[in-house]
Amino acid sequence: MKKILIAVITLAFVAGFSPMVFAADVAKIGVVDFQKIIKESSAGKLTQQNLRKKGEEFQGKLKNEKDSLDAISKAFERESLVLSPDKKREKERDFRIRVNDFKKMQEDYTKELRGIEIKLVNQMQQDVFQIANDIGKAEDFLLIVERKTAGVIYMPASVDITDKVITAYNAKAAKKK
Repeated sequence: MKKILIAVITLAFVAGFSPMVFAADVAKIGVVDFQKIIKESSAGKLTQQNLRKKGEEFQGKLKNEKDSLDAISKAFERESLVLSPDKKREKERDFRIRVNDFKKMQEDYTKELRGIEIKLVNQMQQDVFQIANDIGKAEDFLLIVERKTAGVIYMPASVDITDKVITAYNAKAAKKK
């Protein structure tokens, strides 16, 4: 009888502490989708709008230059029959120089637009990562990863904190204005 009583007390004692062992903190992990932030946040939309405007501005300048080159080409075709060979070679040379300048202008605009895009995206990324860091500290996350660079293949929707980051980022962007 004494052995049964000790066994029951021991069993009750162990059973009493078991829930505490199983109730240990679960590691909180979050995932942020930076591409979604770029597409849906107000700062991301503004960045895309600014890039689009700059691209349209460059396209307008390139179109004007191309129209000018087309006009010069047509004028040269009309005049080529009456020009002396020296004058003809000189006009051809001038036209080739303008065409090369146009190609260089295209390359320069492409590089400049890409540089602006990289600068703006890097700034957004710094801001977003700081916000995610702040959320991680405030809500006791063990780990927060960026979806694309971390190579996340599957995740439950409950670990995606992108919408929280977008809300915080929109609030931060609104304060800057």
